[in-house]
Amino acid sequence: MRKHHICLHLICLLSVFAAFLLSVCFGSVAVPLSETMSVFYNALRGSRPVSSTASILLLIRLPRVICVALTGACLSLCGTAMQGLLRNPLADGSTLGVSSGASLGAVLSLALGITLPGPFPATMVSAMLFSCLSLFLILTLAYVLDRSLATTSIILIGVIFSMFTSALISLAIAFAGEKIKSITFWTLGSLSGATYTQAGTLALALVIGTIVLMCNCDELNAFAVDEENALHIGVDVQRVKLTVLITAALLIGVCVSIGGSIAFVGLVVPHMLRLVIGPDHHRLIPASIYGGAVFLMLSDLAGRTLLSPIELPIGVVTSLIGAITFVVIFYHTRKAR
Repeated sequence: MRKHHICLHLICLLSVFAAFLLSVCFGSVAVPLSETMSVFYNALRGSRPVSSTASILLLIRLPRVICVALTGACLSLCGTAMQGLLRNPLADGSTLGVSSGASLGAVLSLALGITLPGPFPATMVSAMLFSCLSLFLILTLAYVLDRSLATTSIILIGVIFSMFTSALISLAIAFAGEKIKSITFWTLGSLSGATYTQAGTLALALVIGTIVLMCNCDELNAFAVDEENALHIGVDVQRVKLTVLITAALLIGVCVSIGGSIAFVGLVVPHMLRLVIGPDHHRLIPASIYGGAVFLMLSDLAGRTLLSPIELPIGVVTSLIGAITFVVIFYHTRKAR
């Protein structure tokens, strides 16, 4: 079993490394692999970029690719936790309305020009706050309408809430004035202006989120049967629910504040991986982190290269893939009944 785990990690790491090299080498300007490795080697030795190619790789493309990979890992991790907790393959931050709430918070912060003292920008604090408030509101409404808190009820409320927040975002954009261009592009999802500081923030959020959720792997496995089963074997159901959902909401808030609205990553990747490696969260959570990074790096690469020199926002690419996957999953879920 241990040997199987090691092989799985090696395959995942090789996949991430391959996707990383592809994403760094290709774009509006293609850079040969040998030249790319030479630039990285010189940078590790402390040399400053002296050519335009080195500047593109080190100052623009590398921080973007790192942020894309970390964002994909965070969103996939959140989707895995939500699907395991709610026992529904359609559960995700985008389908539950949490991402929309975070987007609304960040858009309002941008539109109103809010600034905060300290190291954390107002968009990040606002997105995290609104993601948690959205989650609380959605669960409250679902409980009022259905005391059993059935997952279908939660997802339905989440979809309705997403429509509501989309209307509010459109209203905020209508009154945004000269900020409308940046806000509109940001709502589509993009990491084109990513920085190393943002990469550090995402990495810290990913590490904390992974530790918290990995500590609840046994509880998430117990939820795979049903809540009553989890309760009977000694799981503190309410504590686990709150811990997992709040952790996921905060992670989504960080991702949205940096990369905008990037939907369906947490829907597509965990579902596909669950079919391949099974439902055990001890293996599924690490695999989803790797898989989310690979998926979003390849989606970003497709957005940069398919219609070059025109760049498709990464959120558009993931939404196109995710919408099709959502229909397929929903069809098979209904058919299984």
